[in-house]
Amino acid sequence: MKHIFTLIFIIATTIITTAQSDLELISETLTDYIEGSTEGQPKRLEKAFHPNLNLYSTDKEGKMTTWSGKEYILDTKEGKPTGEEGRILSVDFENHAAVAKVKISHPDYKNSYIDYFMLLKLEGKWTIIHKMYTREVSNKK
Repeated sequence: MKHIFTLIFIIATTIITTAQSDLELISETLTDYIEGSTEGQPKRLEKAFHPNLNLYSTDKEGKMTTWSGKEYILDTKEGKPTGEEGRILSVDFENHAAVAKVKISHPDYKNSYIDYFMLLKLEGKWTIIHKMYTREVSNKK
């Protein structure tokens, strides 16, 4: 009986350790995105984004707009911080798939951006495969 308990404890510890390391790896990928965008570091965006990533949002008429990740990276000027700050609001993952929510704010803007990400674990590395974003509604109830 003692051996069974020990075996269960080892398996449970391994599962918890794996989950924590995945969460840390996802957070590192999201941090590459946040700091790459806000600090003017396109190489970090390239590291975080899958080459086929697209960004989705809606325009003023409510129609979908699409922007390629490659264009987003090209628009990021090396060494030119935006003055924005970002923070991870939530992460949910199972096995090799994850979703995350990030808030990007600027002291001069009334509303912040809310980014929603889809990530996959590819060859042991978490990669952002798609991003949707919108403005945060400042008068939420």
